[in-house]
Amino acid sequence: MAEATVRKLIVEVINAKNLMPKDGQGTASAYAIVDFDGQRKRTKTKSRDLNPQWEEKLEFLILDKESMVSETLEVNLYNDKKTTGKRSTFLGKVKISGSTFVKLGEEVIVYYPLEKRSVFSQIKGELGLKVCYVDEVLPVTETAGDEKKEEKAEEKPPETVTETAGDEKKEEKEKAEEKPPATATETEAAGDEKKEETPNPVVTTENQKPKEETPVPAVSTVAEVVNPPIAETEKVKIKEKQFEVIQKRADLNVRDHELRSLSNDRSRSAYDLVDRMAFLYVRVVKAKRSAKPDEKASTLFSKLVIGSHSVRTKSENEGKDWDQVFAFDKEGLNSTSLEVSVWSENMENDQKTESSLGTVSFDLQEVPKRVPPDSPLAPQWYTLESEASPGNDVMIAVWIGTQADEAFQESWQSDSGGLIPETRAKVYLSPKLWYLRLTVIQTQDLQLGSGSEAKVRQPELYVKAQLGAQVFKTGRTALLSSANPTWNEDLVFVASEPFEPFLAITLEDVANSKSIGKTKIHVSSIERRIDDRTDVKSRWFNLCGSDETNSYTGRIHIRICLEGGYHVIDEAAHVTSDVRASAKQLTKPAIGLLEVGIRGATNLLPVKTKDGTRGTTDAYVVAKYGPKWVRTRTIVDRFNPRWNEQYTWDVYDPCTVLTIGVFDNGRFEKDVSKSHKDVRMGKIRVRLSTLDTNRVYVNSYSLIVLLPGGARRMGEIEIAVRFSCSSWLSLMQAYTSPVLPRMHYVRPFGPAQQDVLRQTAMKIVTARLARSEPALGHEVVQFMLDSDTHVWSMRRSKANWFRLIGCLSRATTVFRWLDGIRTWVHPPTTVLVHALLIAIVFCPYLILPTVFMYAFLILILRFRNRPRVPQNMDPRMSYVDMVSLDELDEEFDGFPTMRSLEMVRIRYDRVRALAGRAQCLIGDVAAQGERLEALFSWRDPRATGIFAVMCLVMSLMFYAVPFKGFVLLAGFYYMRHPRFRDDMPSISVNFFRRLPSFSDQIM
Repeated sequence: MAEATVRKLIVEVINAKNLMPKDGQGTASAYAIVDFDGQRKRTKTKSRDLNPQWEEKLEFLILDKESMVSETLEVNLYNDKKTTGKRSTFLGKVKISGSTFVKLGEEVIVYYPLEKRSVFSQIKGELGLKVCYVDEVLPVTETAGDEKKEEKAEEKPPETVTETAGDEKKEEKEKAEEKPPATATETEAAGDEKKEETPNPVVTTENQKPKEETPVPAVSTVAEVVNPPIAETEKVKIKEKQFEVIQKRADLNVRDHELRSLSNDRSRSAYDLVDRMAFLYVRVVKAKRSAKPDEKASTLFSKLVIGSHSVRTKSENEGKDWDQVFAFDKEGLNSTSLEVSVWSENMENDQKTESSLGTVSFDLQEVPKRVPPDSPLAPQWYTLESEASPGNDVMIAVWIGTQADEAFQESWQSDSGGLIPETRAKVYLSPKLWYLRLTVIQTQDLQLGSGSEAKVRQPELYVKAQLGAQVFKTGRTALLSSANPTWNEDLVFVASEPFEPFLAITLEDVANSKSIGKTKIHVSSIERRIDDRTDVKSRWFNLCGSDETNSYTGRIHIRICLEGGYHVIDEAAHVTSDVRASAKQLTKPAIGLLEVGIRGATNLLPVKTKDGTRGTTDAYVVAKYGPKWVRTRTIVDRFNPRWNEQYTWDVYDPCTVLTIGVFDNGRFEKDVSKSHKDVRMGKIRVRLSTLDTNRVYVNSYSLIVLLPGGARRMGEIEIAVRFSCSSWLSLMQAYTSPVLPRMHYVRPFGPAQQDVLRQTAMKIVTARLARSEPALGHEVVQFMLDSDTHVWSMRRSKANWFRLIGCLSRATTVFRWLDGIRTWVHPPTTVLVHALLIAIVFCPYLILPTVFMYAFLILILRFRNRPRVPQNMDPRMSYVDMVSLDELDEEFDGFPTMRSLEMVRIRYDRVRALAGRAQCLIGDVAAQGERLEALFSWRDPRATGIFAVMCLVMSLMFYAVPFKGFVLLAGFYYMRHPRFRDDMPSISVNFFRRLPSFSDQIM
């Protein structure tokens, strides 16, 4: 028996909330019609209910697995009026992209707001759905070995299809007779209730199952089993595919655009942002001798010599291939000829001897060039020149290519020290993080024992929960006479995929920390939810003693879930690069593409010594955006390295920051006496919102690193950046949407809890990347994530203070200008202000239009002076050149401090902790003023452009709308009833929070 897989889409229509009344009596009789890939099914009708509950599962066949991500699932709600003989009316629709479909077992209830079909539709409410897919394995009878069955199968397919069609028609007639005639006459209307249209007649019923109802012929083909007939529209497809050969393909469960992004990381990218680097490629495949050796044990290896460069292949037994590729940086070659020699290794008297089998030479000026997408160069046999052992051959391919060559990534590289794993270019992915919320409600039926201590005192209990290295405790509570202590406290953990196996819950006594009972919960079995509208059911778990008998000691009542509606923050808020929620169902399509070309660095300073005599630097670059980290190859022993590597990222939000850091590689050295840690040499940040779309920025940035001895300039790095976006509408819409997912606003975390969760997420990401091969060191990850942002620093406090003073000083400029008007410093200006004052007094309705018009003109005049280069961290703004050594010693001192006096250390740490919070507060206040200033400075061209257009529209609007009417409407809107308020931030607040500040330029 052979097997074939068929993929099904399961759509569970749960319920709808707050539907628009459509029957003229304040209610609606709703039913849903679901369309997917030419298939249509409907649910039952729920009579007179604005909050209907269906909980019906509808199955659809996915005909093409590869194109599933590009398909769209559409659900339409209608008000059923067939009992009254009227036409059905439209209640709203929902469209879901196939890229958000998840596997069976990962689905959760998602409430989608109902969309309008036209501008005049009156729609409100939301629809709760569960959508997932499952791959089912179907047994298929193999007929390849039986010739007679093959002949019959070739002769009878038309009859088989005809019989199947006839059976289907009979079934459809029977079902049509059961349904009322009104269903077939329903039509759609457009616009309002009276003219809205109904969907097309539904052929399939609510409980129809294509696989069971369609009879399978005696001789079934694979195409008929995988694609069973569903309706009349599918029969033509089945006839066309009846004798097609189905090719099985591994299901990677990866979206197409993700595959394109990953493939663009290396050789398949266009490399249009970097310079093409010429490399001499030598592929040594194998060698053969003219005569077999007399020795019993003999191995062969090959040597490649170009001037002072000499490298050898691995040693292999005769008859085995080397198949190794060597890439020599053409700029570093000091010879015009390549010599390839083959050697034989023999063991004689426990000593290894080497003998040459011959040499072949190549003139580098005659080597052909190869540029992708040309096919790889085929290796050829070359005769080795040797007087002692003539007639030997070696198979080689030699060509000149670039870093875009497919063989470059896995080749031996002359500028990276060879085949050392720690010097290779790699792509890393941060683990997918979730918040795990544990609500401890109460305990019952506790068995505290009959000891004398339990009778004397009233025990205080608390619950301790542990997930991996994370341990949290509830508050203590006294045991009441009812023996049912209650907490109702939330404990929030950070969980990373793959999850820890268990969540351990322990009930302990405060006095002696003795365990009264414990239980374990499988993390993989915990329910997932994506918003607060999904109710998580609480559960009771039995508590067992810590002894070997595992005796029953009571039970505990808890509520636990994995929160998918949050974005787990693992980096500082002002340099965040990803704001997507953990749940895949909430991920929106990418709005653009970020391409970064890491070109090279110049004038790097030595950070270590080589051979104990001279300084050297082995530099590499790390770029981080979203969950994707990239690391370039390490250029060994060069102060002006050229990487010329290009990488891409999908962009989901334009108000995010790209972080690029330069490090010296210390992990590939084999010296045991050294620490084997990478040394940081500086980093830069680029905010995407400050970039024009589809424009290439090529700039050099200074690398400045802060050390205990002061700030030090380590060199310069040259990068090229391009942010491309195909839809301006999606880009502008992002500025009006909330920065973080909805759960951060309806159920926010406190500042202290958020800081703890962020530090925990940083530790998880650091530990996971450190376990990669090759490892991305913890010192690298912490430097890129700014893990020390909330640590006390006198220098940062000064920088934030002067940022605040700078914003306040701009307000004093207005008062100075008014004082200059009053004192007639510039008489023409004073005369104009007198005229303006007269106009305002006699025409007060011109105040707001004039203000917005002046603002619009000022923005247009400042457009010429807008920043043309993406700004980097500013050393002067960071006050790295004005900090004293004592302040630097305090900043680089460990936490807690290592001072000798115990009391001094305690007070010192307390002051640092309080000052760190004040430092962040000052920075947040300063950021608000800087965002306001950013409206007029064109730092974010799109945001300022939106504001300029808004000023123009407001100016024209206030010419038409009376000022008194505006004041009245504004006052009523401000004092509106809470029922008409939304729990999400307004468009203006979202727009203001997305404006750039100077927080990302503070070191």
